[in-house]
Amino acid sequence: MKRIVVLVALLSTGALSIAVAAYQQPPAAGRGGQPAVRVVEVEKLKDNLYILKGGGGNTSVFVQANGVTVVDTKNPGWGQPILDKIKELTPKPVTMIINTHTHGDHVSGNVEFPTTVDVVVQQNTAANMKKMAPVTGLAAPAAAPAAPAPTIFEQNGGKGLPKRTFKDEMTIGNGADRIELYYFGRGHTNGDAWVLFPALRVVTIGDIFAWNNQLPILDANNGGSGVDIADSLMKGHKALSSKADSIITGHSTVMTFDDLTKWADFNRSFMKYVADGKKAGKSIDDLAKEYTAPAGFQPMNTPAAQTRLQANVKTVYDELK
Repeated sequence: MKRIVVLVALLSTGALSIAVAAYQQPPAAGRGGQPAVRVVEVEKLKDNLYILKGGGGNTSVFVQANGVTVVDTKNPGWGQPILDKIKELTPKPVTMIINTHTHGDHVSGNVEFPTTVDVVVQQNTAANMKKMAPVTGLAAPAAAPAAPAPTIFEQNGGKGLPKRTFKDEMTIGNGADRIELYYFGRGHTNGDAWVLFPALRVVTIGDIFAWNNQLPILDANNGGSGVDIADSLMKGHKALSSKADSIITGHSTVMTFDDLTKWADFNRSFMKYVADGKKAGKSIDDLAKEYTAPAGFQPMNTPAAQTRLQANVKTVYDELK
């Protein structure tokens, strides 16, 4: 119980607004037109594993014998700050990027890395990165522009797009440098990769587990699922809980597999709430208005929370037969 209280305290009631902002591109300049300062904060988990925070989703840095693997590269403009920070940690070059999913605050920095860097993703994420569709649940729907703006990868001639993909599993390297990649099903998107560092007993899983006390983003535009997410989470739990002790989340602090179970239970209860309501003949609007977050979870009392709630109800409602 003490751990739950501490975890909830780590995320204030304003966390959802901050999380929404993390998915949006940062300002191009600071005061007086000067370039905005991009501060990368470092959390050391192991002697050769770090979390870089700021500028979007959490970035994992795994220092290996002959190079560095980076998991997720934040918002546009944050690739070089990541590279600069890595140089402070090790003289070894970055040799590989793994992206956990397609969202701009996890992949946009790819374009600032050298073209020699290998980029690996789940195969559905590779398809999504070519489109970079808007993220369901971040903002109220808007009219589509007459001509969609080029994606960050189109702007950079395809630089940073995946070079290798996997479907369900992939192993890279061996011994202390071994990395295992897994896909357990739809959730946040339809390409959520789980990245296991077996020698360190740590797994990083991006935004299928981004927070612990608020609604997830169920990105239907990129294949996300409110019906499948709980099952996908528990498949990952079953497969990896004996191989890892710690979970690097998409935007929050480091969690455990007990935390993951609570998160899966919360998502399952939300799906059941919508399913029961639909069966009873209630509309999407009715269900969004009547929903009350469980004790310990962020109340739905901000515009950002209401937007996400409405989107999540619709996503689940539309999936249910």
